[in-house]
Formats: sequence, structure tokens, C-alpha cells
Amino acid sequence: MSDVTGRFVLAAAVVAVSLVMASAARHDYGDALSKSLLYFESQRSGRLPYNQRVRWRGHSGLTDGLEQGVDLVGGYYDAGDHVKFGLPMAFTVTMLSWAVLEYGDQIAAAGEGAHALQSIKWGTDYFIKAHTAPNELWTQVGDGDSDHYCWQRPEDMTTSRRAYKVDAEHPGSEVAAETAAAMAAASIVFRRAGDAHYAHLLLHHAQQLFEFADKYRGRYDASVRVVKSYYPSASGYNDELLWAALWLHRATGGREYLDYAVANADDFGGTGWGVSEFSWDIKYPGLQVLASKLLLEEKDLSSEYRAVLEKYRAKAEFYVCSNMNKNPGGAARNAPRTPAGLIFIRPWNNLQYVTNAVFLLTVHSDLLAALGEPLRCTVDEDADTSDTGGETAADVVVCAEEVLAFARAQADYILGTNPMGTSYLVGYSDKYPRRVHHRAASTASFADEKGFIGCAQGFDSWYSAGEENPHDLVGAVVGGPDGEDRFNDQRGAYMQTEACTYNTAPMVGVFSRLMELDAEERLREQRDL
Repeated sequence: MSDVTGRFVLAAAVVAVSLVMASAARHDYGDALSKSLLYFESQRSGRLPYNQRVRWRGHSGLTDGLEQGVDLVGGYYDAGDHVKFGLPMAFTVTMLSWAVLEYGDQIAAAGEGAHALQSIKWGTDYFIKAHTAPNELWTQVGDGDSDHYCWQRPEDMTTSRRAYKVDAEHPGSEVAAETAAAMAAASIVFRRAGDAHYAHLLLHHAQQLFEFADKYRGRYDASVRVVKSYYPSASGYNDELLWAALWLHRATGGREYLDYAVANADDFGGTGWGVSEFSWDIKYPGLQVLASKLLLEEKDLSSEYRAVLEKYRAKAEFYVCSNMNKNPGGAARNAPRTPAGLIFIRPWNNLQYVTNAVFLLTVHSDLLAALGEPLRCTVDEDADTSDTGGETAADVVVCAEEVLAFARAQADYILGTNPMGTSYLVGYSDKYPRRVHHRAASTASFADEKGFIGCAQGFDSWYSAGEENPHDLVGAVVGGPDGEDRFNDQRGAYMQTEACTYNTAPMVGVFSRLMELDAEERLREQRDL
């Protein structure tokens, strides 16, 4: 592409972005942010604090770990059941921490700074308990199979609360490294917040966990086999090791962690894997975006290190381009879409991939703006050109504003700008899912009905009832619509109506950034009057 053509494409993109944003219905991103942070209080396990705002929840899991002689009270339930899965919980905390690190000022301006810190600390306090020795981490409480046979409030749980761990003889590099990443990222958050002691404690655990994950390498689902049906590791542990190293570099400034990420970039797939999915399992796009930021932040990079980081950036931009459907080469190099334009990776809990994509695109658009450079979606020289009728594709240049506008459009879809007119963030606007697949929200609260609700009784009295849930799971991002933009608001349609902590966590950062963007637009409009 010539320089003249590139400038034309950039100019046209800016015009297109302005038209789209001017015509789009405005959403209350501040309200969406507040509701998102409230959701994490609904997912708390353990003894709830005096300032708990979700009043229909009560204490639960108060004997977790007792059978194994450890205190594992606390943490988060991942979704609509009552198992505490370590890998998605750690990823949730990493993403909450990253949101605060990128957009903490905006979160504070919205009056939600304390709630954001509380949401992170509820997870990290649990991780401190779960990391009982340098090479020992308790990674799960409860059994998914027995849990799924019951429909009970967490306050009434009668299912197994057996705890599972990884150690030197039974390694689990994915979960150990992800927990290291979560604690490292959180340590930066609390250091900036002025809690140096807690930050130091988190960093100490993070460093030990990373050493454990790296020294005793092994797949965690081979050591904790009961997790295989729920959170198996498809990508292996190399991505988590790179991800944790990059977070530890940020937390410590230690050159050894950057050395690790550079030295292992090729062998671990960091500069080789170009993918369209970022999730609790596949961390490659996240670590690639994180590594790309070092091109702006690190001032004394050698030419060798800069070259490796540019490779990371190229794969990060493949991901961004794929989700925007901008990669030359057709469908094989781009993420699928619904007819209305929603990113659609797979039918089960698709919005987790959307929210994570929106966050990474938002962060990367800010990086591009700071660098003063466009996004470049490049041709794969070895790609099959059958999708393009045999014609040779050309590179596509996208301005930072267009990347952010696309992220905003996806966020707006989640908030209700979609064919169903439904907000998939529960509690936002007038129309949202009322029958979320969630045991606690779909059952009478302990305060209203103190009588014990048994395992099968819950299915008969609550799960099978056609009525709306007695409690709104405010702030939860549900699984979302199918590939044709249709949504079935029924508890039994769990692929669409179940919510997970890692669906909402990325949106804390996104809503904060969009709240700032909306304020900037309103100010410009006032100046133009």
C-alpha cells in the first residue's frame, strides 16, 4: 500500500468512526461500571463483611479446607454453581487488576475506587491462604460433578467440599503461573493505593509461585483430574509462564523477568501464536498486548529486545485485526461474527470472548494513540487466497480511533444496542435477563426463607419454575446470544444465561475508558454549540 493510499484509508476511517459514534445511542457507562463491580459481591464465598451490599447473599463455605487441615474460606464462586476453581478465579483477579492499572483514575472519578480494590482483595486474600508452601497451591474446592446434581443456595450446600492442590510431585504450571500473575498485578495496584505492606506480601507470593510453576512444569489438569470436565487446559502452560513473567517484570522492574519473556518468546509460542481468542485458558493475545506496551514504556531497550517485542506486537495486532475482521485473507484469518456484528467464537458463553476482546482492543487503541501509529493488518504471504477469489490481498491500515470505536460498538451491543434490544449486563436498562442460570439468584434468600432447601428440592421448587428469579444478579454479563443474535432467557439455557466472573472483569476497565470517552465527546459538543 502506498503512503497516499494509507493516508486516504486513515482519513476515511476517521470520518466513518465519527459518523458511527455520532449516530449511536448513548449508554450510561458509569452506571454499567458500578453494576459490574457490584456483581463480584454476589459471587463471594466465605464470611461476608458488614458492608456487603448484596443483601440476599449470606455466609457460605465456612468449613472449606477443614477436611484437609487448611483454611480455604473465602474467594469467589466462578459462575452459577458453588465450586471454587483456581484458574478462572486467578484470571478474574488479573483482569480486575489490569483494569485498575490502566483506568484507575477513571474508576476513582466514578466513585468506585474502593469497590474495585475490594473486588481484587477478596480474591488475593484467598490466594494467600491457598498458597500454603513455596511449592504448594490449593487450586479447587468442591467437585463439579456432585455440585451440578444439586440446585441449592450456597448457604445450604450439602455437596462435597473436598479441596485439591498442586505441588512439586503433582505440578500445575497453568494455575500456579496465573495465580502469580494475579498477585503480581494486584501488588502494583495496592502499592499505588498506598498499602506497601500488602503489596509486598502479594509480590512475595507471586515470585514464589512463578518459581514453582517454572521449576516443576506440568499440566494442572493432569494433577487435578476433576477439573478436566470444567476448566481443562487446551493451550498448555507456556502462555501462562510468559504472562506471569511479564506481570512480574511490571511489578518488580526486575530485568530477569523481561529476560525470561524475551528468551522464551519463540519456544513458548509468544511470538509464534497468532490467535483470535483471549480467555481464562488462552493468554497469548493478552501477553502479546502487554509485551507491546513495553515498546512505549521501556526507554533503554536493546535492538535485540526491541526486535522481539515487535514480534510480540505483530501477533497482538493479528488478534486485534482478527476481531475487527480486518485481516487480509478472508474468514480463515478473522474471528466469526453474528449477522448484527457481534464477535462470535463459540456458542457456550460466547460473551466471555467478546468482553476480553473489547478490553484488549481498548488498551491497544490507547497504545496506538500514544505511539502515534496506526494498526497494521498485514497479509500472510503463505495464506490460501481461495476466499478472495485468488486475488492477492493488500495490507489494511486502521487508525487508533477506529479500533476504540469498534470496541465501543461491541460494548454497546452488550448493553442493549442489538437486535433483541436486551442488555446482557444484568440490571442495566429496563430489559435484561431475568432467569439467569444461578443457584443463589434463582432461589429465595436465607433472610426470606430460613428453612433448609435440599439438593433435589431446589430443582423442583426453583430451577424448574418458569418465573423470573427472585433476585437480579446485577452486573453479571451472561453467556449472551447465539450465532444468529437470538437469546433464550431461560434458566435451562445455561450456554446463554449463565454468567461468570471472567465475563464481567474485563468490562470494569472498558466501561471506565468509555465513560471518559463519552465525557470528552460531550465536552466537544458543548464547545461546538
